[in-house]
Amino acid sequence: MLMVVVLAACGNAEPTSRAPRPVLVARADTAGPSSEGLTAFAGEIRAREETALSFRVGGKLARRLVDAGDQVHKGDVLAELDPGDLQLQADASQAQLAAAEAQLARSRADHARFAALSKDQLVSRSSLDQQTAALRAAEGQVRAARAQRDVARNQSGYASLLASADGVIAARMAEAGQVLAPGQTVFSFAVEGGREVAFALPESSVRGFQAGQMVLVELWNTKGPPLSARIREISPVADPSTRTYAARASLAPEHIDAVALGQSARVYIVGAGQPAGLTVPLSAVQRDAEGLTMVWVADPESQRARPVRVVAGSYSANSVPILSGLKPTDWIVVAGGHLLHADQAVLPVDRSNRPVQSN
Repeated sequence: MLMVVVLAACGNAEPTSRAPRPVLVARADTAGPSSEGLTAFAGEIRAREETALSFRVGGKLARRLVDAGDQVHKGDVLAELDPGDLQLQADASQAQLAAAEAQLARSRADHARFAALSKDQLVSRSSLDQQTAALRAAEGQVRAARAQRDVARNQSGYASLLASADGVIAARMAEAGQVLAPGQTVFSFAVEGGREVAFALPESSVRGFQAGQMVLVELWNTKGPPLSARIREISPVADPSTRTYAARASLAPEHIDAVALGQSARVYIVGAGQPAGLTVPLSAVQRDAEGLTMVWVADPESQRARPVRVVAGSYSANSVPILSGLKPTDWIVVAGGHLLHADQAVLPVDRSNRPVQSN
């Protein structure tokens, strides 16, 4: 009887508090896009508008005023040719115009004199016709000389290479002292504004992609959430050497300041018409009691787990795009979430079994 009482007393004792349950977590920004679940392509950040800047006339490059990486504004002088020969051509054309105008003045005087003599029938009609033809020829020579003078003046002005818009000098292809041909590229110029990702699509799968399709872009040397972009164009002609099709995806305006020209990137194809956002492993996504999509978010400071409802995109084999409901700084429970309950004590750890920090 005594033993029964003792056992009963033990059964009524308060249960000891349990230690926090270790859970495997990952950031929402690094949990996403998986190369196993999404098609990935290597890319490079480029300007939406890229221009090869060159002189419209040939000559010796006298001065180069900017270098690669310099920020310039529309109308800035970037380089100058030696203006000597161009100025001589302008002077010569001006002299030719003066000679043509002198000849025109003489032809007009001769024509007026012959016209007066013709009225008195002192010269033949054919002689007057010859003077009229000479006058018309002199007028034509003046027009031609004036046009040549204008061309020479314009060419003299072409000795200065100006920036066509605000932008960045992406590369330089000439040095001072070099003799340039007309149209020879001096600078590669990236116009300020839109930024894109240039990548190549394989011949075997190019038909599965189209302009307007949403993509995710990850930068190789920058940690953070993937950037959203949209395919702007796909070349209809394959590159003859690589047999791939050049494609470009325009980054959303809010991402322009986050990228630098020439950065390496990886482009993940999300799916036609589907918005791009954060991506989590398929194992992190569950259904709550009402059948709605949710994930578990762990707080390293309070060591508590809470369910968060999310809006998910189209499921792939190993990952799910999350369109809303999560922040890039959230720690997502990626394994064992089905064993948790609201406000449960947890110990968030990474894949190396190390406790994670809140920031």
